[in-house]
Amino acid sequence: MQKYYYVYILTNKQNGVLYTGITNNLLRRVWEHRNKIVKGFTEKYNLNRLVYYEIHEDVGQAINREKNIKKWKREWKINLIKKDNPEWIDLYEIMVK
Repeated sequence: MQKYYYVYILTNKQNGVLYTGITNNLLRRVWEHRNKIVKGFTEKYNLNRLVYYEIHEDVGQAINREKNIKKWKREWKINLIKKDNPEWIDLYEIMVK
């Protein structure tokens, strides 16, 4: 069975605080963030909107991508989001419908 890994970016509002993470179950992980099950940064800043994600088949590639994005300048992350999601729509809401 093929396993997938997701690198994702959460925010609290357009051009707000950004958080980059990795998971093997995107819907579950975003649900955990939204319901404050994940303590720490995302809870503190109420980061509950999924505005970007990408899918990887190799966990090593996904980990490296997450680490690279975390090192990026804020402007680069914003451009990454705007490229595929210019309106900063909450992608989680679309995925659960």
